[in-house]
Amino acid sequence: MNTVAEKAPAARRVLVTGADGFLGRGLIAALAGDKHIQHIVAVDVREVPPERRLPRVVYVAQDVRSPALADTVNMNAIDTVVHLASIVTPGKGSNRAFEYEVDVGGTRNVIRACLAHRVDHLVVSSSGAAYGYHADNPAWLTEEHPLRGNEVFAYAHHKRLVEEMLAKTRASAPELRQTVLRIGTILGERVDNQITALFEKPRILMIQGSDSPFVFVWDEDVTGAILHAVSGRGQPGCYNLAGDGALTLSEIAERLHKKPRVLPAGLLRAALRVGSALGITRYGPEQLDFLRYRPVLLNTALKERFGYTPRKTSAEAFEAFVSARTAQGRRVRAAP
Repeated sequence: MNTVAEKAPAARRVLVTGADGFLGRGLIAALAGDKHIQHIVAVDVREVPPERRLPRVVYVAQDVRSPALADTVNMNAIDTVVHLASIVTPGKGSNRAFEYEVDVGGTRNVIRACLAHRVDHLVVSSSGAAYGYHADNPAWLTEEHPLRGNEVFAYAHHKRLVEEMLAKTRASAPELRQTVLRIGTILGERVDNQITALFEKPRILMIQGSDSPFVFVWDEDVTGAILHAVSGRGQPGCYNLAGDGALTLSEIAERLHKKPRVLPAGLLRAALRVGSALGITRYGPEQLDFLRYRPVLLNTALKERFGYTPRKTSAEAFEAFVSARTAQGRRVRAAP
């Protein structure tokens, strides 16, 4: 259920976790340019090099799981926390226990720090993955649909657990206002992940019988929505964050002038099982559901209740991504 709460006051002193990540860098730059923000603390597990540090920003190298995070919140008199720290694409040395500690344990630590030092507003980057990749997902998911995650996908499962923890906190500590953004597939000029890699292949992989619709959101729209929350203009609550509309894989293939490679689900599952067992690929047969049962996010509440409309639709975000790749000399679209 979407939570309706009293509007949060406009932020003056903001702390951002995961501040040196992809989204974090853009957000810190935007906050640094906002004259209404008096104090900015950028927290990341990595030390930010001097050449990338911005004026007006206090940089703190700190693990989101560290108890010292509460001291950082207290010493800087923080009124608003933006929690971005999460493991989206695990590295080679990662494991499920570590990812749980960062995603779930880290969020628990952030909540404790907020409650201990009377933070007014907590803004969290969640994901549409919290709904899960399920065959019986509705054509369009709203904030009223249950968060089911998928235990087999660490990221989706952890996002569900995080949201359950946030919901319990809303019930027990309503004084900490929350804005939770369930973000769709992010595209941007410099986004590189397993989804963008799918679009860069000579042919677009499709699973027989599955449309696999994608909802996209431009990275600047994610930053824009967070700034909208931080400014106090948006009603706290849980919101799907995605551009209008969706694109199926067949529509994406057509836009890229590429032929789809359509494979039966059974054949692809067997190939992934063998490839994973032999160490040829890190993706197992569970990846089949990741591709064919995409959570498709409806953004009505974002626009009508939260008051933020993404500047780019899903289709426009995709075209902007293709144009950016072309400008970088990484041509994605094939010759017609």
